[in-house]
Amino acid sequence: MITATLSEYDAARLVGMSIEQYSVCMQGATAVQRGYDFRFEGKRYQIKGNRPSGKPGSFVTMVPKATNYDWDRLIWILYDPQYRIVEAWMWEVDEYKARFDPIKRLSPTHYRAGQRLR
Repeated sequence: MITATLSEYDAARLVGMSIEQYSVCMQGATAVQRGYDFRFEGKRYQIKGNRPSGKPGSFVTMVPKATNYDWDRLIWILYDPQYRIVEAWMWEVDEYKARFDPIKRLSPTHYRAGQRLR
C-alpha cells in the first residue's frame, strides 16, 4: 500500500501540483475511489507504481494495467528499492486504451513508449 500512496503523491508533484494543492485535493478521498486517483487542472489522473523488492536479482517485469478508463491521464512510476524515482511515464487515455486494451500482461517496456516525465 505504501507504493500506491507514495506514487500518487509523487505523480501529483511531477505534474506540477503544489503540496498545498495536493492536500486540498485529497481531502475526503479514499483508497478505493473508482477510476482515478486525483484531479488537477481539469484532468483526472490514474497512478500506477512499482518497486523491486531489493532482493538480489529482483527487478520489475510486470506492471499494473488500468482496469477501467475513467481517467484522462495515467502515470506509471518505477522506484528503486529505497523508493527513489527511477523513471516516470504518462499516457493519455485514448492512446493507452488503443495500445494496451488487447494486451493481458504489460511490462515496463510497454509503459516506456509514453511521454517521459522523469
